[in-house]
Parts: sequence; C-alpha cells; structure tokens
Amino acid sequence: MAIVKSKLLKQLKKNYPNFLHKDLKIFTNIILTEIKRALRRGDGVELRNFGTFRVKTQKPSIRRNPKSGEKVAVPEKKVISWKMSKDMFKKINNEE
Repeated sequence: MAIVKSKLLKQLKKNYPNFLHKDLKIFTNIILTEIKRALRRGDGVELRNFGTFRVKTQKPSIRRNPKSGEKVAVPEKKVISWKMSKDMFKKINNEE
C-alpha cells in the first residue's frame, strides 16, 4: 500500500492536533519541494533514521518491448535511488 500526501496530512493532524491543517500542508509542501530541488541539482538528501535519496545516471541501453518483443533503444536518463538507513532496516525487520 502506498501513502498519498492527503493520508500523510491526516496522520500528521492526528499526531499533532495543536497544528492547523493548513500549516501542516504548507510544512509538508516545503519539505517535499526542497527534496525535489536538491535532487534536481544533483545533491543527495539524507533523512536521519529513514534513508538517503541520490540521483544516479542510467546508461543508454537496448531493451525489449515485452508486448511485441521488438528491440527499443532507451537513452541515458537520471533515476532516483533510495537506500534505507540501518535504523529503518531494523524497524522493518523487527530487530529492535
């Protein structure tokens, strides 16, 4: 299950009832915008106890269209990679 921004805002409002919904929305938008800007510049983003986001360059390659089987040339492109922190790994695997 994926989480969408509206569900994230609902959870934040539930956890922090003293904050106004509009303030939480502004705060969330600022954080996501700054992450996007940093990645667009090519910088890495580290969120302690969560993980790191980095931009990697994927080399051009020849791939196959799974439907038709024909070869398709895929140009070089940038992709975002995420590596979870050790703390996140432990939480996910119930190792605390």
